[in-house]
Amino acid sequence: MARLLKSVAICLSFLPGSLLFADPGLLRSADIVRLEVTPADDQQVIAIRTTDARQQIIVSAVHSDGSVTDVTRESVFSMSQEGIIRVDSTGLAIPMADGEIQLTATHAEKSASVRVTVSGFAHPLPINFRNQVVPVFTKLGCNGGGCHGKSGGQNGFKLSLLGFYPEDDFEFLRKESRGRRIFPGVPSESLLLRKAIGRSPHGGGRRMEQDSYEYGLLVRWIEQGMPYGSDSDPFVTQIRCVPDGRIMKRNSQQQIAVIATYSDGTTEDVTRMALFEPNDAEMAECSVTGLVTTHDLSGEVAIMARFQGQVATFRATLPLGADTSRMPEPGNLVDAAVFNKLKLLGIPTSEPCDDATFLRRVSLDVAGIMPTEAEVREFTADPAADKRDRLIDRLLDSPAYADHFANKWNFVLRNKKESGEDTPATMLFHRWLWNNFYDNKPYNEIVREIISASGDPMINPAVTWYRDVDSVEEQVEDTAQLFLGIRIQCARCHHHPFEKWSQDDYYGMAAFYNRVGKKVIPNASGNMRDRRVFHNEGAATASNPRSGKSLKPTGLGAPQPYDVSPEQDPRVRLADWMSDPQNPFFAKALVNRYWKHFFNRGIVEPEDDMRATNPPANPELLDALANRFIESGFDLKDLVRTICRSKTYQLSSLPNEFNGNDKQNFSRYYPRRLSAEVLYDAFHQVTGTSQSFGGMPTGTRAIQLADASNGPYFLQVFGQPKGDTACECERSMDANLAQSLHLLNGKEIQEKIAAETGRAAVLAKDSERSTEEKMSELYRWVFGREPNASEMETAVSYLKRNAENPRPGYEDILWALINTKEFQFNH
Repeated sequence: MARLLKSVAICLSFLPGSLLFADPGLLRSADIVRLEVTPADDQQVIAIRTTDARQQIIVSAVHSDGSVTDVTRESVFSMSQEGIIRVDSTGLAIPMADGEIQLTATHAEKSASVRVTVSGFAHPLPINFRNQVVPVFTKLGCNGGGCHGKSGGQNGFKLSLLGFYPEDDFEFLRKESRGRRIFPGVPSESLLLRKAIGRSPHGGGRRMEQDSYEYGLLVRWIEQGMPYGSDSDPFVTQIRCVPDGRIMKRNSQQQIAVIATYSDGTTEDVTRMALFEPNDAEMAECSVTGLVTTHDLSGEVAIMARFQGQVATFRATLPLGADTSRMPEPGNLVDAAVFNKLKLLGIPTSEPCDDATFLRRVSLDVAGIMPTEAEVREFTADPAADKRDRLIDRLLDSPAYADHFANKWNFVLRNKKESGEDTPATMLFHRWLWNNFYDNKPYNEIVREIISASGDPMINPAVTWYRDVDSVEEQVEDTAQLFLGIRIQCARCHHHPFEKWSQDDYYGMAAFYNRVGKKVIPNASGNMRDRRVFHNEGAATASNPRSGKSLKPTGLGAPQPYDVSPEQDPRVRLADWMSDPQNPFFAKALVNRYWKHFFNRGIVEPEDDMRATNPPANPELLDALANRFIESGFDLKDLVRTICRSKTYQLSSLPNEFNGNDKQNFSRYYPRRLSAEVLYDAFHQVTGTSQSFGGMPTGTRAIQLADASNGPYFLQVFGQPKGDTACECERSMDANLAQSLHLLNGKEIQEKIAAETGRAAVLAKDSERSTEEKMSELYRWVFGREPNASEMETAVSYLKRNAENPRPGYEDILWALINTKEFQFNH
């Protein structure tokens, strides 16, 4: 058996793709035509307005082919007058005196100049706590969630998380342990500074050097009497990256600058105080000074810059530069967007998949079922050009499609039972979902009926959503994450660290749900979890627990709140806002979620974390799919049909020599392990056996279960979720040792492979057909394809060893095939 497993698995298992890269020489820079110096204003002036300001200079070389590269660190800087500014080797300009000069950068015998003005030395402004001191704490990590920014502070010193509440930080610094934390008489002896430079013991270690800019600024602030500033002082309203994007070579560098715009319209360079983070550390990294360094992978990577609660991104496009002239012609809007991006990146697509692969792939993706042996024979023999389109339509019209997607949504809608009394409502809600998907009810209507549900769950099953999504906070967070693709949980307690959402935004959403009432259903057999939901008439408001501000119902990012009369249900207004074609989140969140279902990666990844600092891998694709979804009337089947009919979806999963490392541009189909329920059903199909589930009709499949509590151990070990959260990440798709051991040695596995009426026994008893014919049938059941010559030879040779008693041989082969990646993965 072990010898067979080794030989069969080697030739049958799904093989990983090549890790080859294109020759970096495919991308060569042309001659330099000119230099450009940025960031300057419309008058080509760089203005430095305070003595504490610093300015990141960026020198770009424009080449004859139109490409642009960063040459800041290779340039030589000269000034028309000395003593006004100095520029270090990284391009950082530091003011020295008031004045105006001409700054010239020279590289490769090319030069470019820009006018620089410096002011503020004659009448220096006091240091502003909110705009200058708090960013130091953020940059050094002092107010992070793992240090003094956590809810209870650290070792008696507390700061607001990421400095979102500077007034609290200021009061705490001035009043708490004043003689120890801050020492105005001798600023350098302040405990705040001694610990940060390592002169006194500090659990966080040394955070800065004594000769650093940050240290000097804090000393000057204490010397000035620790001013806070006034409420009329300008504050940061937005930041931007300069440049905001660039096409770069792999293993190259690009300096970026971060420019803050204040409420009075002025701007300031805050590059050295900003925090940087790539959305894919395998593709690029960014230093604390804003220097982006790309790695070996091709694709697109975003660098998030964060300063004072504002965020911006720099996007680096890293072409591979391979020949894409043999790219297929686009078949629909999906292909147009994907192929355009691949041409830009120079990443050729894999070849189209064959008919057998497509049949198995789309059957599993759309309906959660393996094709039967007869379906494989009939489909591969069908010469019709439109057979793939007809197959997609047939699957969408099948009950199995509704089974599959009801299962998907049932868990993220948290439909689960905790006791036997929960069973009726749980079953009805699951069936309600099934009917909606089978009947193709528009998605916006499904969502509307869920969030605005009222009444008895026995009459209106959508009310069951409120059973486990019980509190206003859960309702807000599940609505945002599930239907808008936004993780707003952080904003419940503080400003979102990576997005624009504030506590006001959170509680403006909460106002939509604050009038939801619940009452016990009479004669409900003692079940206290199922309640009647109703609109409790009254003013729809929610209070920000920090500020005490009373907030009206307001959609995320909506320009103004809604005025909802006391007798109106505010949830109806929420549904109106969400399904409005102009809503920037609703349609995109759904199409991104479905795209991940079919490609194992969202256009935005994770699929429910859509934000400015986590940009889509292909914005054109996301927009095109969302617009199509809206124009179709939120037609889910049309969306599935559009995706599956695309040439992109029908590409092979086998990489070519260039796209083996492509993880985000969809140049090939990305294989993924079958979900627990689908794999369990597939196992029974290929072994010719069945499984009964307690309380369910005979013939029920795992994908049809309304609740995880009925599932066997197999489903648990392969990651079936419990329905505890609205996140699809609760379903584990990762492989582990327990799964391998269960498939290799599990009692259930062994018994069903060896079942008297199972597939192996039936094939062994069949004496009318040749071994080759029976083995071909087995492969069509397990892999949805014919065996190749090597596979056939291996299997037939093994069976000949014990021709008098072939059944154990068939059982061994079936066991070996089930333990291959080709069976366990969709590819």
